[in-house]
Amino acid sequence: MDKYFNDAIIGNNKIRAGITKKGELIRLFYPNIDFKQFIEKFIVGVKINDSNLIHLENDVNNIYDQYYSEGTNVVNTEIENTYFKLDIIQTDCAPIQEDNLLIRKYTLINRNTIPLDVKLIMKSQLLTNENNDVASRVIDNGLIQYTHDYNFAVFSNMDIMSHKLHGIDQVIESGILEDKDYIGMTNNSGIIYNLGTMQPNQQIEVPLYIYINDNNEKYKLSDLDKQIDTIIKKDYNQEILKTKKYWRKYLKDHSNIDFDDSVYEQRVKRIYDRTILLYPLLGNSETGGIAASMEVDEERTKCGRYAYSWPRDAVFITSALDLLNMNKETEKFYKNFCKNTQSKNGMWEQRFYTDGRLASAWGYQIDETSSVVYGVYSHYLNVKDFKFIKDNFKMLEKATKYLEKYIDAILKDEKPEKISYDLWEMHEGVSLYSLTSIYASFEAMIKINELMLPEFTNNRLKQNEIKDQQQILKDKSRMIKEFIVNRLYDEENKSFVRNLEDKNMDISIIGSVIPFNVFTAKDKKIQNTVERINMTLRTYTGGYLRFESDHYTGDRPWVIATLWMALYYLEIGKIKDAKECFDFVVRTQSQHGFLAEQIDNQRMEPAWVIGLGWSHAMFILVLNKLKKLK
Repeated sequence: MDKYFNDAIIGNNKIRAGITKKGELIRLFYPNIDFKQFIEKFIVGVKINDSNLIHLENDVNNIYDQYYSEGTNVVNTEIENTYFKLDIIQTDCAPIQEDNLLIRKYTLINRNTIPLDVKLIMKSQLLTNENNDVASRVIDNGLIQYTHDYNFAVFSNMDIMSHKLHGIDQVIESGILEDKDYIGMTNNSGIIYNLGTMQPNQQIEVPLYIYINDNNEKYKLSDLDKQIDTIIKKDYNQEILKTKKYWRKYLKDHSNIDFDDSVYEQRVKRIYDRTILLYPLLGNSETGGIAASMEVDEERTKCGRYAYSWPRDAVFITSALDLLNMNKETEKFYKNFCKNTQSKNGMWEQRFYTDGRLASAWGYQIDETSSVVYGVYSHYLNVKDFKFIKDNFKMLEKATKYLEKYIDAILKDEKPEKISYDLWEMHEGVSLYSLTSIYASFEAMIKINELMLPEFTNNRLKQNEIKDQQQILKDKSRMIKEFIVNRLYDEENKSFVRNLEDKNMDISIIGSVIPFNVFTAKDKKIQNTVERINMTLRTYTGGYLRFESDHYTGDRPWVIATLWMALYYLEIGKIKDAKECFDFVVRTQSQHGFLAEQIDNQRMEPAWVIGLGWSHAMFILVLNKLKKLK
């Protein structure tokens, strides 16, 4: 499944869809952003007069233009077929009030001087396996693909002309689908709608609905027919309009930065607006889980997949959520998702599904646990809600005790219970970033304990326990800092190093300054390190690599790394350097304002994972600081 780029992302409370810049629907998730993904291949095309199938998403005679309806998560793809002079506007909308429905509206305009006989053709191939076998059933106005667990229905407000259940790939290019069977054991089927003869300048609209529902013990076959009938009776244009109004209000409610009318400021605003509209699509509204991104690689051909919730990534994202008036989402992540995913021993595993179930992983990362403790206190500093601290206190105590055991082993040069990967999940061992995150979590817990002490006025035993813990944490913080200075500073090169095994430069070393405040930006050792970072990680375009010899999908600058440098420069007061890093990111945004994980230096455009939540979070953090300077 070579479908790596979600150029546009849309969704509602349950459905999330990835769409290419040519309008192809390449993945559709329901009921969460990370499970389950339905689509193997979804093709829509037209047959004009006696032509073969003209693919809307890929034809040599098609000219494309794609754009979101302003301030919304509704995307439009304009397709101009220059051969037949037929214009098609495809509008993709996940209705906000129908959270298991996707509307694809096709507006066709005959720009030719002759009549055009037009048929709309759809092929749907769903993902399937032996334990979740997909079958297909034709109904009057569409196609229902189903398993034991769900129905996936594609239909319109008109009856189909013909269909093909088996062997569709052998005939679909002809634009002719014929089949005697109405039901079959296949996951790959198609249907045709006859739109009739379009006169010159005539315009018609055709809605194509994708409806998903779960089969449960109360499900009846007739229920699906009733649901389809109900959907068809609704005014699809009104549903699209309601959805646009919802997102525009959402954007207004969460925007708190003013932009001028200059070209540059409007480009910054495009990213800002798109960030606000992206974050609700990454989150699970029921559990508070936050996915790293829409999935890009289901079959793990290039990576270990992305549509999961890493606690560490989510902590960075919650920092941005707080700046976007999304405090409730932040609170739910900690009070619900983190509480429910914490292990008995106090730790958090590497990654989870957003519903809180443990996801596939390949190791352990101590900073997943320390980040949560740090993140809780960071959120408190933003909202000053003591109840939030009180509600999470037991969770934090368990996590801190686990962190203490880990750090005790490291400080004694002993092997901890679990060997931790570093931030980038590349190196197992003792890394500087992990240690600085633990330091920050202890410093945060010291402050949290101070807040909680008055709550135990009538419990002297607990008060004494907390006071003893305070001294222990202060001592351990001091020892961590000493360990870093003594063991992770290379006197020969006058710089910090990323771990105990090698001396390579790594952008995550900046984490010791921002956000974890182990050192100040003006610390001489940090300044020396930044000089080496600039010599080794800064590329000729101004973007930064994660670390030396980073070969993951290619030696490319990362948006995260570049914005991390911007945060450092702002901390030290080098505004010009910070803006150069920020400008690199603004220049390399996608056409819709999404930020990628990596940038292609030659083309100066997204190269991997478009719409990465962590990248957008770093952008919001930098932008907020830059705006405060004005």
